[in-house]
Amino acid sequence: MYTVLLFYKYVTIKNAPELMVYLRGVCEALSLKGRIILAEEGINGTLEGETKDTEKFLGLFLADRRFKDIDVKKSEGTGNAFPKLSIKVRDEIVSTKFPKSIDPRKKTAKHIKPEELHDWYEKGKDFVVIDMRNSYEIKSGHFEKTIDPGLLASRDLPDAIGKLKIHQDKTIITACTGGVRCGKMSAYLLDQGFKDVYQLHNGMHGYMEKYPGKHFKGTLYTFDNRKVMDFGGEREIIGKCEDCQTTTEDYYDLLEESGKESQVLLCKDCARVRGDSVRA
Repeated sequence: MYTVLLFYKYVTIKNAPELMVYLRGVCEALSLKGRIILAEEGINGTLEGETKDTEKFLGLFLADRRFKDIDVKKSEGTGNAFPKLSIKVRDEIVSTKFPKSIDPRKKTAKHIKPEELHDWYEKGKDFVVIDMRNSYEIKSGHFEKTIDPGLLASRDLPDAIGKLKIHQDKTIITACTGGVRCGKMSAYLLDQGFKDVYQLHNGMHGYMEKYPGKHFKGTLYTFDNRKVMDFGGEREIIGKCEDCQTTTEDYYDLLEESGKESQVLLCKDCARVRGDSVRA
């Protein structure tokens, strides 16, 4: 049995290069694959391995006082969710290129737990969800009451602020896969004058674990070879094939004429027609 771990924390890490070496050694010894990004502002990671080995990793990882209170999200793996192990030190754990003053360690939106968000939905509370993921992720699944800012990358949020301003006086929930993007992006909304802003604790992953099929339509995009995942329950499939609009949840890598790769939803028939321009 394989398990995928998803975790992050905004916390000061003064020895990121040394920590990188240590974590690489632990992961290699346990045959774990995946990605970890370290920065002075924190850690962001997702790893896969045999369940017994991911548990050994957590025993060592959570023994570090900086990380002992991290909420680690777990999901069922396939054994090939990631092709290799990559652990890097960067300037940010989410590439936003925001000013240094936008620092979740100092100021960020208050957290709302999945139980409270579910209660808001059930009671019909007036709020909107600003989905802080890339637009192609939103196409296969999103919350009810979702607003898509039209992001191609997290650093695009400043360009989208203009059209989000009409929601400035509303109660806003920011949502993303596991929570790491919302830590910084909700802080940016506060900096831009938005007042009543929350971030979903543990992200969509945490909510869907507790309430599969409830107020989240479709499936959850993942940045690994699984492409999408769901947690069961009766759910509506909302993904549409880019070419024929048939219902689908299959993502393909699209090689554009510029040489850039992007993600696109296609049914199997249309993917076959596109031929070598796409791959599963």
